[in-house]
This record gives sequence, C-alpha cells and structure tokens, in this order.
Amino acid sequence: MSTLGRFFAFNHTNPSVFSSRKASRGGRHLSHMNSSPLFRQRGFTLIELLVVITVIAILAGLILNTAGYIQKKGARSRAEAEIAALSAALESYKADMGDYPRGTNTGTTANNYILVSLMPTSGKVYFEFDKGMTNAGNIVDPFGTPYNYQFPGNTNRSGSNFFDLWSTAGTTNTNQWIKNW
Repeated sequence: MSTLGRFFAFNHTNPSVFSSRKASRGGRHLSHMNSSPLFRQRGFTLIELLVVITVIAILAGLILNTAGYIQKKGARSRAEAEIAALSAALESYKADMGDYPRGTNTGTTANNYILVSLMPTSGKVYFEFDKGMTNAGNIVDPFGTPYNYQFPGNTNRSGSNFFDLWSTAGTTNTNQWIKNW
C-alpha cells in the first residue's frame, strides 16, 4: 500500500485531521497554498523602501550637521591655541627688543607684516608659522581670515601698553571673535 493510501486508511474516522493533512500535504488545494505566508514571494514594497530611504536621509543630515559643528569647534580651539602661542611669541619679542612690534594690522591690509616680524629670515625666530597658517603673505586663522594685530592696543580693550591680537573667526559678530583681551 502506498504512503498516501495508509494515510487515508488511518485517518478515515477523523475528517478534520484528514482535511488539514490533505490541504497541507496533498497539493490539491493550490489556492490555499499560495495564500500561505510560506509560499508568498519575498520582497520589499515601495512604501517600505521609501521609509528606509527617508530614515537614512535624516540620519545623514544629522551626521553632516554634527560634523560641521565639530569642525567649527575644532577650528575655534586651534585659533585660541594659535593666539596664545602668538601672544607668547610677542612677549618674547618684547623681552628681547624692549617693546612689541608697533602698528595696526587688520584683515583689510595686504599682509600681516607685523606678525611676520616674529619669524625673521635671520636672527632669533619667535614663532614658526605652519604652512596652513600662511596664505598669499597673510597669517591666517583656521577659518581662512587673517589674524588682526594692533599695538598700542585699544585703551578700552587691553590698555595702551599692551597689544591686541584677535581672529574674527569667520564672522562679523564681535561677540564670537577670538581675542587676547
């Protein structure tokens, strides 16, 4: 006797077992098999793909925004460190020469000739500028704008016996400038 015959003979008294076995193993009820989750074709719907793409776009936007913030914060920290180092070099210059380099050097001048005097071609070098700090004769901050220097300083800021050294930090908002006063 075949396996199928044994199955029918054994289960003929219980029709519910027979019909469920028949539907799942017999292969006769194809409409039932096609609607079963096991036999459905796999794939993504358009809605699912759009949701995933939207989530990825939102995450990418957040990451890029955060990366820009981190770069600005890093540039600000670097400018603060460079102003501190330039201030120390100017103090060393004053100790050797008796006074700070005189003049006003703002971003509107052609070059930072006063700050360049800290790295003369001969004699004592007070400050060595990185390649990234110089651009077309200017001593520039990490934001790409020239450092500003003034001696004697503004009496409202640091006094006339001291110098003013600042970076505009790429903005016109004076509250965000990086300065030594």
